[in-house]
Amino acid sequence: MLLPETPHAQPRAEVLDGLQSSLDGLSQEEAASRLDQFGANKLPEPPKEGALKRFFKHFHNTLIYILLSAALVTALLGHWVDTGVILGVVVINAVIGFIQEGKAEQALEGLRKMLSLHAQALRDGQWREVDAEQLVPGEIVRLRSGDRVPADLRLLETINLRIEESALTGESLPVAKNSGQVAADAGVGDRFGMAFSGTLIAAGRGTGVVVATGSATEIGKINRLISEVETMATPLTRQMEHFGKILSVAIVIMAGLVFLTGWTFHQYTIDELFLAAIGFAVAAIPEGLPAILTITLALGVQRMAGRNAITRKLNAVETLGSVTVICSDKTGTLTRNEMTVVELITGGGTYQAEGVGYAPIGEILRGEVRAELADHQDLHRLVEILAVCNDSTIHQEQEQWLVNGEPTEGALRTLAAKAGFSDEDYQRLAVVPFESENKFMATLNQIGDDRRILVKGAPDRLLDRCSHQFGKDGTLESLDRPFWESQIDTLSARGLRVLAGAERGVDQTKEGLQLADLEGELVFAGLVGIIDPPRPEAITAIKTCQRAGIRVIMITGDHVGTASSIGRKMGIGVDRQAVLGATVETASDEELRRIVNESDIYARTSPTHKLRLVEALQSRGEVVAMTGDGVNDAPALKRADVGIAMGIKGTEATKGAADIVLSDDNFASIGQAVREGRTIYDNLRKAIVFILPTNGAEGLVVLVAVAFGLVLPLTPVQILWVNMVTAVTLALALAFEPAEPGVMSRPPRKSAAPILDRPFLWRIAFVSSLIGLATIAVFIVERSLGMELAMARTLAVNTLVFGQMFYLFNSRFLYQSSLTLQRLLANRVAWLMVGVLIVLQLIFVYTPVMQGWFGSTALSARHWLVPLGIGLAVFLAVEVEKAFHRRRAQKQGRTAIAG
Repeated sequence: MLLPETPHAQPRAEVLDGLQSSLDGLSQEEAASRLDQFGANKLPEPPKEGALKRFFKHFHNTLIYILLSAALVTALLGHWVDTGVILGVVVINAVIGFIQEGKAEQALEGLRKMLSLHAQALRDGQWREVDAEQLVPGEIVRLRSGDRVPADLRLLETINLRIEESALTGESLPVAKNSGQVAADAGVGDRFGMAFSGTLIAAGRGTGVVVATGSATEIGKINRLISEVETMATPLTRQMEHFGKILSVAIVIMAGLVFLTGWTFHQYTIDELFLAAIGFAVAAIPEGLPAILTITLALGVQRMAGRNAITRKLNAVETLGSVTVICSDKTGTLTRNEMTVVELITGGGTYQAEGVGYAPIGEILRGEVRAELADHQDLHRLVEILAVCNDSTIHQEQEQWLVNGEPTEGALRTLAAKAGFSDEDYQRLAVVPFESENKFMATLNQIGDDRRILVKGAPDRLLDRCSHQFGKDGTLESLDRPFWESQIDTLSARGLRVLAGAERGVDQTKEGLQLADLEGELVFAGLVGIIDPPRPEAITAIKTCQRAGIRVIMITGDHVGTASSIGRKMGIGVDRQAVLGATVETASDEELRRIVNESDIYARTSPTHKLRLVEALQSRGEVVAMTGDGVNDAPALKRADVGIAMGIKGTEATKGAADIVLSDDNFASIGQAVREGRTIYDNLRKAIVFILPTNGAEGLVVLVAVAFGLVLPLTPVQILWVNMVTAVTLALALAFEPAEPGVMSRPPRKSAAPILDRPFLWRIAFVSSLIGLATIAVFIVERSLGMELAMARTLAVNTLVFGQMFYLFNSRFLYQSSLTLQRLLANRVAWLMVGVLIVLQLIFVYTPVMQGWFGSTALSARHWLVPLGIGLAVFLAVEVEKAFHRRRAQKQGRTAIAG
């Protein structure tokens, strides 16, 4: 037996025959046999990496390999302290990366939590409650309001069945279901004769035959998409990897040259040559860079958490700073996912309803004046019908208003509360529930001494049953159908969902209610326009993103008219044609790359469509952020450079696939997160430009010493000490720098741009030469004056450290002058870190333990004046260089880059 490929396009009897089933269901024996054939109705467990594997992944780095090689050589030479310190640095970096890696991937686990636990199945002619995992194709399953659909079903019978599918399709309203068939190429959201695993029964009941279980279901297909999607490396990751490879090659070549120079021109022993080469390699490798990178990102994560953006992956913080396109779901992300009545039209005129969502806050206005029900009989009639012919209620939980029942009816209930209408005195005697075939609901109510039929539903169905309409003062008039049809078209063109109300009086003796009672004698009361309103703060955030050079694209499962209307209100896709998911489905990769460059709104899309759109944008070199809250968004969120999920209304699967979760479901938080990402990248570049001169100076010291046949002024472990203490103290201060002026007014940086451009490379070479030559000069002079080797090396270490200490204040402003008291004192963290570093250096110089480990020795008071004076000289020299750069920039007609 094969599962049907298009059950939604086949008649019910044909589906049952193909599944070798019947309306009587399966026997227990047949169900057991099929369970062996098709397997359990559950999603497969994802493969998980062990903790050891995840830990050792952090050693997979070219620079780390060089350090490990250096540790091996020092061990073979018997220099165990050197070996221990080098290995200690490597392990510390790996531990930091392991801890900050965050939780393992949770998207697939979130999908499994959406699946039903139990189901009502017809077996051996009796309804039985069975474990949902035991369901098999061909089972007959019963659905009731509040149930979660346990498998993909072809519906056989429905009674007022409406299913909440927004998490799967993006549809903002529950979908009315029936047992009919649709076209074979119909999208998931248009398959009205199907019920899909993991969706929720909002109202009514029905029965269906299981056509797919486990991985074969629609949610199973999404599960497979998530597991197959390859995540993209972040721009910073790619840049740092490229930078690391180039640096590694250069270090290996230069270390080899150091070895050959000493071997060829001087009488160094093999041990001394190996130590010199290792010393150079250790000097040139910025060991502290991974730590400062991690710490800077972690600080960014903390700041973003204060702005309601919870970051699951550190690199995502920085990646936001380079985002060029934000792809957003509509329902619940750009909109509130709370239906709201915004306009009412009666025979007496047009009214506007204030407020958004289910909170009964706002007024009903006629022009600029509040419209009281007592003064407007036409308005009273319409509101009365919509509130009484209604099965929903609204209530407040903490600070949020919620609806019990259908969202549309909840919007009507909120409208009644705004208008001050109460239905306490209305007694319901009978009801004709909403059916997808009829598209209306009717109730028979006792209202004081009157007995009336109230009807609400699709305007065209009610117009067919009306002969008259209510005028301004509640008087009866002949039905003006052309007028109402033009009003319906106007409201629909604005993306509003349109409902109508009608009524008729009946005899006091009437008890029941039949469809025949609704034929031809109804009086039309008016129309309401309902919308899932845009978030006002999202409109502002979109403008901010566009001003920052970031394009915003809407990708939704909703209808094209609604999507286009919402897009126009939010400033998305203005004067551009919306594209249907069917077009995305049939487009080639090349055509899709053209389409994504020309359109900003995509409607009736499936999870596969969203994934293809993200991939097409990435193929054009875009850095893509994808936002969403439904399961249908999860694959695209995982593929995007940054996946952003909604924390309140988002599904667990979506949160698991995302890099960032917005705890307030507010699109505006994305703009703040982008600002934070750009600031972090600026500060990381400052940190790199600050750290690398330390390595450059140390490498220069070793090179000069070997070239001239000198004793090494610095040992490998002393070099490691300088690298680590300057990185985790001084460089850390740069992580606290505020955002640059105009950070959200400049375009996104190009992802292919190098992390270090020419001005930065010049600065690194210039400062490396200043500090490096000063350090070796101090060492040579003091040795010529008879200073002991240990003391001369200790003084050289302090010279390096103080040079970097003063250079920190240059680095806070890369091109602007730091020679103002306000700028020198602005960053309190910088002064705190200077204090910490001085304490560390005192420990390095004067404690016996450190002297034993690092070969340092105590200095006299006069020895501290030398590094202090050199540090001040470095600071002034860099300020002169910055002034020269500013003058040159002005001569060339360019504005100096704000530091």
